[in-house]
Amino acid sequence: MRKSRADEFQEFASARTGHLFRSACLLTSGDTHLAEDLVQETLGRMYALWGRVQRIGNPAAYAQTVLVRTFLSHRRRASATERPLGELPDRAPATGDDPALRIALLDALAALAPKDRAVIVLRYWEDRSVEETADAMHVSSAAVRTRSVRALGKLRERLGGSIVEFAPR
Repeated sequence: MRKSRADEFQEFASARTGHLFRSACLLTSGDTHLAEDLVQETLGRMYALWGRVQRIGNPAAYAQTVLVRTFLSHRRRASATERPLGELPDRAPATGDDPALRIALLDALAALAPKDRAVIVLRYWEDRSVEETADAMHVSSAAVRTRSVRALGKLRERLGGSIVEFAPR
């Protein structure tokens, strides 16, 4: 028996929502509310084109691309003028993770420009190639490499040159 498109999408969305949310949290530097909005908008866009999903070779990777593009377009909108506060937003309790490491990394990511943050998340969190990252961001491979080097340098500078001190022992 063939599943309906809605059932197929429901299955896809259920399987990918957690991963999309984690990526969105990194992109938004821990702003879980904005991350939820980005995931919801991403899934809405995916549902709109779900009938043409057969032409998409890897729907999961495409969803990640949609998420990054949604994040970058959100940052460009004139209505996105909210400014972060000096206090950390409410966060879910970490399970087995070092909270100091999580906060230090999220703060360091927050200090990066949105496009630099997107490059770091795609290249090192999503483990995408330079070419895949360039395609997702609509930039050249050279731009990805340049942003990657600069962003990693800024992270090293922000984290004191090495994150070894934050690593669990």
